[in-house]
Amino acid sequence: MPKSGGKPRALTRTTTFIDAIEDKSALTAWGKRMVLVGAATQPSLLDRTRDLDPASYEGKSTLNSLAERAVQLAGAHTKRERGTHLHALSERVDQGEELPASASAADLADMAAYKVSTVALDVVAVETFVVVPELGVAGTFDRMVRYSGPGPDGERIEGQFIADLKTGSVEYGGLKMASQLAVYAHGELYDPTRFPADLSDAKAFARWKKSDVPAGEAASAYGPLPPVNQDWGIVIHLPAGQAECTLYWADLRLGWTAAKLAGEVRAMRGAKGALQKFAPNVAFSDLIA
Repeated sequence: MPKSGGKPRALTRTTTFIDAIEDKSALTAWGKRMVLVGAATQPSLLDRTRDLDPASYEGKSTLNSLAERAVQLAGAHTKRERGTHLHALSERVDQGEELPASASAADLADMAAYKVSTVALDVVAVETFVVVPELGVAGTFDRMVRYSGPGPDGERIEGQFIADLKTGSVEYGGLKMASQLAVYAHGELYDPTRFPADLSDAKAFARWKKSDVPAGEAASAYGPLPPVNQDWGIVIHLPAGQAECTLYWADLRLGWTAAKLAGEVRAMRGAKGALQKFAPNVAFSDLIA
């Protein structure tokens, strides 16, 4: 619900919003490779493509499904699933809970590395949902931590910082990560249970989208984010299965500039009138006269 009241407003997921400024050429090339690997694993997928018209709606839909199946067969989602698993384990560590009996030796090694590398960080909040009405964005950050010690320039720094756990490569995504954390640092707390939407019932959800809430009531779902550093954030890099964990400072000043630029890019994508036809009813003879 907008803080000013009225009808519900759709917000964009933070990572999706930031994608507007990301160079996806490497990701696109990787996806193509995974499709080929998956198709080689199960050649019958190719047989199902022979009579499909890639220009038709049905053909596009089926080809998309087959391509996604090939990507799955290639094991492309394994790292993502592993990352989700490590996120869940790290939450247990930060909340002082025991790891499940099913945790593997690699899990234990990864969590030991995580614990040692983050010993200077005191966890203040875990998995916190925020919205940034200015950008029309919402998302959940992994941690808010308290830290006191050497900063990015070697000088002492202290306070509360947004921290995010990354289990994939951080080689090329630094700006996106800084932008993501900057968005969170500029957010407001929002309690989605204040105005719950029943997504399991289409009719109930349709009615909910038409609901109109007074400003005072809508504002009750919002709350200020505790004081947090808006210049710097912390990226916790924990590559799966390597028993290594590295911390990075993320420049949120640069990240916030990138986030606002992403908003401009997304707005421009909806611009109309970039192309216009030549004036109608103009004879060729008139043009050369």
